[in-house]
Amino acid sequence: AVTEPEDPPRGRGMLPIPVAAAKETVAIGRTDIEDLDLCATSRERRFRLFASIECEGQLFMTPYDFILAVTTDEPKVAKTWKSLSKQELNQMLAETPPVWKGSSKLFRNLKERGVISYTEYLFLLCILTKPHAGFRIAFNMFDTDGNEMVDKKEFLVLQEIFRKKNEKRETKGDEEKRAMLRLQLYGYHSPTNSVLKTDAEELVSRSYWDTLRRNTSQALFSDLAERADDITSLVTDTTLLVHFFGKKGKAELNFEDFYRFMDNLQTEVLEIEFLSYSNGMNTISEEDFAHILLRYTNVENTSVFLENVRYSIPEEKGITFDEFRSFFQFLNNLEDFAIALNMYNFASRSIGQDEFKRAVYVATGLKLSPHLVNTVFKIFDVDKDDQLSYKEFIGIMKDRLHRGFRGYKTVQKYPTFKSCLKKELHSR
Repeated sequence: AVTEPEDPPRGRGMLPIPVAAAKETVAIGRTDIEDLDLCATSRERRFRLFASIECEGQLFMTPYDFILAVTTDEPKVAKTWKSLSKQELNQMLAETPPVWKGSSKLFRNLKERGVISYTEYLFLLCILTKPHAGFRIAFNMFDTDGNEMVDKKEFLVLQEIFRKKNEKRETKGDEEKRAMLRLQLYGYHSPTNSVLKTDAEELVSRSYWDTLRRNTSQALFSDLAERADDITSLVTDTTLLVHFFGKKGKAELNFEDFYRFMDNLQTEVLEIEFLSYSNGMNTISEEDFAHILLRYTNVENTSVFLENVRYSIPEEKGITFDEFRSFFQFLNNLEDFAIALNMYNFASRSIGQDEFKRAVYVATGLKLSPHLVNTVFKIFDVDKDDQLSYKEFIGIMKDRLHRGFRGYKTVQKYPTFKSCLKKELHSR
């Protein structure tokens, strides 16, 4: 029997991993996984860790896998990849609603009835950290012919540019492993002799828009645009492609639908995080809010900050979802907030609550509630002087904002002796 995944939990703790029956699973040895992980980027490793579907050699996440990947540190149990035929995949995609029927429960409603490719995973992660003011810029990047509509070819060409810009350069002896990874991540063997980084250059994770704005040459874009039909024919249809462009791929995406999709995705992930702590209530505690803020950051000793909350707010009032959402909308505007503080000349000193609220409003147009601002100050006010250290706060919040791009705090996993031996032999 197939056990349907449950809705997001009401209690503290992470979303349950659904247990799905499959006709066939793709078994891969632990050593083989470690071998491929050694030459993969952190985001590639994370995608492979949570992906649960395989079709013709390519790995996919389900919508539920994506939710888990952005709301939990790691799967509770090791997964096997459920193998689907093209026919089974197409039957699954037939349930995908059109974009005009989208909602802030799209991913939860689809659960395991859909697939997300690796490149789409990167795109969705980018959406989670995009301020609303940047939605138009994002849409215009896809709308290459400027007709205020995005078609399937334009969407796929931009994805291909992003893939080329972020692909890791092989070192001697890694070619075969990278070829296996490309097949798993993209579904086809892509050429590796163009648009790649130099050996000495460290691979830096970039967002869609940074990549395109800073590094895309017109020649590359023109070349890919000319080969749009070839790119389209190589790509397997996914839930996102069917949602945006219809089952036949002929529909076009307008800005209103694109904006609504991005806003709904941000809301859905925030709702899931909020509900996982609210126990069915309308609020979460100030301490739980601190727990959520400090996840995915480089703060080693979070107990200091949590003790600040317990000591400074002895009587719990609670944080509502509207307050919770407004704070994360502010985080998506963190760069503008930092500029505003510099204009006020606060970057070199601590700031008070009134100054903080004013800078947030100037930068984002958001009015944070006095209780929310007071809670933030109590979390980060280590000196108990009701002042916020600009540098410390900005540093920690940048880590929290980029949860999908800067990696997750996980226990260091050392490669097996066999993997080390293989790597050493290849290098000789």
